[in-house]
Amino acid sequence: ARSRQTGQVRVQLARRDIRQQVDAEHPADLARARRGHRAGAAQQRLDVVEQGRVGAAELGLPVRTDARFREINVGEWAGRTVAEVAAEFPQDMERMRTGEDFRRGGTGESLADVAARVRPAAQEVLDTLPAGGTALVVAHGVSGRAVAAELAGIDARTAWLALGSLENCHWAEVGERPGGWRIERWNVGA
Repeated sequence: ARSRQTGQVRVQLARRDIRQQVDAEHPADLARARRGHRAGAAQQRLDVVEQGRVGAAELGLPVRTDARFREINVGEWAGRTVAEVAAEFPQDMERMRTGEDFRRGGTGESLADVAARVRPAAQEVLDTLPAGGTALVVAHGVSGRAVAAELAGIDARTAWLALGSLENCHWAEVGERPGGWRIERWNVGA
């Protein structure tokens, strides 16, 4: 499909823009290629495992997938468009717009749940890096924002409101500084 091919080109261009040596790559494990703006895959229309394989091959790295980098579980909203969710659950859409944290789709995850899931995964990635090393984590939008926010010490509500979405085929760079982590670049696209 056209968007998939365009997305692959953007991902390849994005990888060329990474200025530092990458020592490890860790994509989410879901193979997802959806059309349209769907709840649960809102910012991801590409197969993230394929993105990881493309990037790893270009960089000569093995791919180490991790289910903890998956997108937020949206429970009963899964498979519906954002418009469908907004029409059926307008109160929940308003709660999201104001940064309230709650279980998506009644049975899904909250932002706090996602943060609790991705933080240990990110720490494991960091623990495997050589001193001064760089890892490339290929994640979905909400989980990608959660990784950056967790490392930088930003609470989920502030990250939701201040950073917004990590768009399709965009990335963030988070670097360790004396005293903590900093989001150095956010929502950068090719």
